[in-house]
Amino acid sequence: MKNAIYPGTFDPITNGHVDIIRRAVKLFDNIIVAISAHHGKGPLFSIKEREAMAREALKGIKGVSVEPFDGLLIEFAKSRKCNFIIKGLRAVSDFESELQQALTNRELDKGIETVFMMTSQEHIFLSSSLIREIASYNGPLNKFVPKNVEKMLRERYRKS
Repeated sequence: MKNAIYPGTFDPITNGHVDIIRRAVKLFDNIIVAISAHHGKGPLFSIKEREAMAREALKGIKGVSVEPFDGLLIEFAKSRKCNFIIKGLRAVSDFESELQQALTNRELDKGIETVFMMTSQEHIFLSSSLIREIASYNGPLNKFVPKNVEKMLRERYRKS
């Protein structure tokens, strides 16, 4: 079986993320969307909120599950018997840091390969940080995130 992990903070999950996942299910038998606690980034949403948003946004996509994790990605991948890590690339600027991570992960476990997938052109400019900024100014979000995520962003920024 070809089992893959698609890791990220997903703060929040965007239509670009969903697009990568929809395309990746054609390549892999099972995909775990691995939501990183990543304490250093200071996320807008808790890990439980990010997990719930991702589950709802990905509902109905066969072969996809969502799990939180904390720690080294390669250890999480091994514990889930995943032999592939999926990484989305938006631009050349993403490649340098993603390549560094992929090479480090290969050193940690040569049996786990990183697969780079290019973001679809209509989502190439999207990032979770850009989405949070648009939401903070009550800008339009419907083209950028699933409906459930838009609702959560509106609620979060209404409270601030």
